[in-house]
Amino acid sequence: MVNNQNDVQNQNNPYKLILPALFISIFSSATPNILTGLLLIDIGQTFASPIGVIGQIQTLSSAIAVVTSLLTGIFSVRFRQKSLLIYGLVFLAISSLGCGFAVNIGMMFIVFSISGFGRAMVVPMATALIAEHFSLERRSNAMGWLIAGGSLSYLVGSPVISVLGDVGGWRLAFLGYSLPLLLLGILLVWKGLPSVEHDPSSGGTTYLEGFEHVLSNKSAVACLIGAVMASICWQGLVYYSVSFFRRLFLIPVGWAAMIISFLAMSFTFGSLLSGRIVNRYGRKSLTVIGALFAGLSVISYTMIPLFWLSIAVALIGCFFSGIRYTAANSLSLEQVPSFRGTMMSLNSAAISFGLALGAAIGGMALIWYDWNILGIVLGVIGVVAAIVYYIFTKDRTAQAVE
Repeated sequence: MVNNQNDVQNQNNPYKLILPALFISIFSSATPNILTGLLLIDIGQTFASPIGVIGQIQTLSSAIAVVTSLLTGIFSVRFRQKSLLIYGLVFLAISSLGCGFAVNIGMMFIVFSISGFGRAMVVPMATALIAEHFSLERRSNAMGWLIAGGSLSYLVGSPVISVLGDVGGWRLAFLGYSLPLLLLGILLVWKGLPSVEHDPSSGGTTYLEGFEHVLSNKSAVACLIGAVMASICWQGLVYYSVSFFRRLFLIPVGWAAMIISFLAMSFTFGSLLSGRIVNRYGRKSLTVIGALFAGLSVISYTMIPLFWLSIAVALIGCFFSGIRYTAANSLSLEQVPSFRGTMMSLNSAAISFGLALGAAIGGMALIWYDWNILGIVLGVIGVVAAIVYYIFTKDRTAQAVE
């Protein structure tokens, strides 16, 4: 499926739109979650619902995303990845449109849950398409940009959504920001990605054959286990760190928003740097290093009593998480070349499952113990993830890129 001719074509119109199309797909797919995170209180006030109740729209969407990721892995064996990517963006656009016109909380739950279908299709198909249109030497750099697309969406989207929310409410944010971005993504993918004929013989003859090949590959399974554990650790940085700073150092909300931006920038820089250097230092090596230092950072920042030093350690953790995330996705992408769609769908499901577990484990640690125990538990899981990657995974591209 991948050859040097495709890679050369990427430099010429319309093939030069491949990376922008995939980047915008990832960038736009994150906007519904960012929007609800920032304007959840406003949405709850509109429907006269407590925050705890309206917040469950995220829980429902995430549960649907895990199941859909598994189904996408099945369908990717028999259907074109470009088509599945477009369908995912369409689901997200329908969800944003429906949210903008939701008349009650029941409708809001239904239409927002559709975004779970969409994101679970967009992320694995966009990453799998990298291998279809870029040579091995250029894939990691492209992967770095895709991973950065998700974090940059927070940097750009947060202030825009905040302004639109102030001007016209949360509905305007859905209809005036999320929906246009998703429509742009659909257009770019439709026009910018070449239509590669799908050959079922190269991707399996049955819907479950992709699962059989992936789950029988010990290195591929280790990548999935590592993704779950690293995602659990990641919640210590992305989900709990700001609450830790607010609770222990009594910082105002404005400062917390700035910290989120800095954490996102650190992650973005790490992901882009990883894409640049992964061919030199190896996908497995960077994955192990990133997971190890991210875990150590989670353990450390909750034990440091000095505000700025604690933030600095968290920033370092986000930087190494960006390195790990890009390298780990690049490592997973090459595990089972004949079934990349299935592998990346399972990888997406593993990440979603890990994030859910990380939030739950961290919450239990806070209920029963304290912030130090949260940092130790989530951080140690990150260190164990590094050990799993080091012992049980294989970098199947190590010789090919030399």
